[in-house]
Amino acid sequence: MNEATDSQEPIRLGEEYSQDPHAMYRRMRQDGAARPVILPNEWPVWVVTSYEDARALLADARLSKDPARIAKLLPEGNDGAYGTQLAGHMLNSDPPEHTRLRRLVNKAFTSRAVERLRPRIEQVADELLDAMPHGATVDLVDAYALPLPITVISELLGVPAADQDDFRDWSLTIVSMMSGEKTAEASSRMIAFLTALIEDKIASPSDDLLSELVRVSDEEGGKLSPEARSMAFLLLIAGFETTVNLIANGVLALLRHPDQLALLRSEPERLPDAIEEVLRFDGPGHATLLRSTTEPVPAGDTEIPAGQLVQFAMLSANRDGARFTDPDRFNITRRPGGHLGFGHGIHHCLGAPLARLEGQIAIGALLRRFPGIALDAATESLTRRESVIMNGLNALPVRMSS
Repeated sequence: MNEATDSQEPIRLGEEYSQDPHAMYRRMRQDGAARPVILPNEWPVWVVTSYEDARALLADARLSKDPARIAKLLPEGNDGAYGTQLAGHMLNSDPPEHTRLRRLVNKAFTSRAVERLRPRIEQVADELLDAMPHGATVDLVDAYALPLPITVISELLGVPAADQDDFRDWSLTIVSMMSGEKTAEASSRMIAFLTALIEDKIASPSDDLLSELVRVSDEEGGKLSPEARSMAFLLLIAGFETTVNLIANGVLALLRHPDQLALLRSEPERLPDAIEEVLRFDGPGHATLLRSTTEPVPAGDTEIPAGQLVQFAMLSANRDGARFTDPDRFNITRRPGGHLGFGHGIHHCLGAPLARLEGQIAIGALLRRFPGIALDAATESLTRRESVIMNGLNALPVRMSS
């Protein structure tokens, strides 16, 4: 087993990494299961690209999520959200702290709890589709994929409707994980917003998840108070970012594969399997948040040294031919399951049941209401968001035809 060699000098990932990640990952998998890179935001990390190694290491306790440990390994002055008060949430924690924090909110995102949200999600989808002008071209991201999950998660946590646009803009900037003054300013505004929101919940609690977190904090003697803001940040962002990209990427995949779209229209009961194939084929997450190695860790024939930052490329693992037959083919009849679209291990996405339900409702309602929907732009003109963790479109122009 070899550590980094001359042939494994870090490669610098640029625009192609964001705009055509699948092509980049195909080349990287040929080099081995993992290799050091410089991300577009100048972070030096090891990227694990193979399915087998990603799945195994996602559940390996030798990779820590401790944000303080990770921040020390990032370039000075370029530690993104890891250097802010927003970093102390359960996705950036190890057991036993992670276990405690996840238990506080787990019951709100079980399949049974999420199913109770179905009528409201369907109502929001219908209202947004009612506003779509027939025969016109709209940006499906801005008009549908974004507002649907933002409305749902905001209502679940108790975020006032008047604040949702600001919150959306700040969060889109923060999760890009790109360096710069815009990210710092968005983080500062997000902190102020969440601080005021929590203070309001303390003064006037209501029937929402954030009020419940405040109540639990009181019962634990205030233990949760320092974490409530970062927990709210995680739940709000995770509650819509994944679904935005799932809806938009899913619609694009169907429009680019008319045979699969026709099959789904003729057999709408395949919709849950179609959502799983979207998660595998072009999932909403580019790569995981950072981990750090506490000791040397093997990945294929390579050994990642101790004290290194690591990301798991979910887009790459889910197109690994060693795990999936004909991996670059979008096929909604593929046997579902096994993909890493929501991660794996103790940090498996808490909001997966909500994202799946919203994706099914949103795409199903769209195809029923506008069966003639068509892409109204050349595929090569579509651009992806600049982000080292999210895989999403900046815009998706479609013609809304009945």
